[in-house]
Amino acid sequence: MSSDSPQSSTTLFDQLAARIRLEGAITVADYMSEVLTAPRGKSGAGYYMEGNPFGAQGDFITAPEISQMFGEMLGLWLADTWANMGAPEKVILAEPGPGRGTLMADALRAARMVPDFIRAIEIHLVEVSPALREIQSEALSGFDITWHNAITELPEGKPLLLVANEFFDALPIHQFEKSPQGWCERLITLNENADELVFALGKPSPLIERGLPDSLRNSAEGTVFEHCPASVLLTGEIARRIKQDGGAALIIDYGRDRFEPTPTLQAIRAHQFHPVLEAPGTADLSALVDFPALIGAAEQSGILARGPVGQGTFLKGLGLEQRAEMLRAGATPGQRESIDQALERLTSPEQMGTLFKAIALHHPEQPSPAGFPDRQSS
Repeated sequence: MSSDSPQSSTTLFDQLAARIRLEGAITVADYMSEVLTAPRGKSGAGYYMEGNPFGAQGDFITAPEISQMFGEMLGLWLADTWANMGAPEKVILAEPGPGRGTLMADALRAARMVPDFIRAIEIHLVEVSPALREIQSEALSGFDITWHNAITELPEGKPLLLVANEFFDALPIHQFEKSPQGWCERLITLNENADELVFALGKPSPLIERGLPDSLRNSAEGTVFEHCPASVLLTGEIARRIKQDGGAALIIDYGRDRFEPTPTLQAIRAHQFHPVLEAPGTADLSALVDFPALIGAAEQSGILARGPVGQGTFLKGLGLEQRAEMLRAGATPGQRESIDQALERLTSPEQMGTLFKAIALHHPEQPSPAGFPDRQSS
């Protein structure tokens, strides 16, 4: 391969290649972890560890970057949920993977309509990237912020309000494939020339067979299913905290409301799909969230789960269309066009309206949060 090839253009490839030579083929989960969050070393850093991948000038645009209305709706949802919890004097407001801090900044601006809520919150962000922490600090200047490297570091003893937008889709997944010999884990290794990463299959394993969903027992060769232990464990931890201390969590992401045996791992670079194994560290990696698995983890921990509902339905239920109309009233023609485009992008079934879904987790003794079925009167 020439020196200007895609693989040799990234030093993170060298780090992965050295690991594979030393340890052998790695799992898809190990690859995702290394590519997205590897700390800076001699061979570079993971995708999220430096730089700013968000927005029109980055690699992808999240809902908060599309319009301020998204964060505003979530801010009002948080304040309303807090009120229905009995307006506790202190509450932990947490966001894992807060990006540039746009969602939290917009949410807090809207929530100023409820001053007691603003006085009650203690803001905690879960962020491993030093570069993004600096950006978040600027976006949220005027607020006291505490950063953590993991959800498990969030303080206990106070009710928890957690909002996670496009966080779970970046958690590392495992992939399994039905081969002629049986079910095998998909691995990543080097090609014969050791200058490219390629997929390979591990050996058939009885452990994989035992962990299969019943619907996959008689699958055809080539069938692939994905499993994300990290998302199940983190949801269980969030649920444990809510069960122990009270509170609620709102999770919005692109994902599936039923199990399907299809691979969804993808890479995005400069708003375009990118080969998953090419130039690691230069593109975002993600996979569809398995919402039924998250709901199961929450319910096993003794709390209630609502949803999933489509993002469009959820946002409209919170009053997004009315907020758009308010913004249009004082806007220029160009601004009104931008508002209409943002509303369409956030809610249309052809765009983010149904592919992105929302679930809410809450303590059994608290009302179902706004925007979800079976809401109880407070």
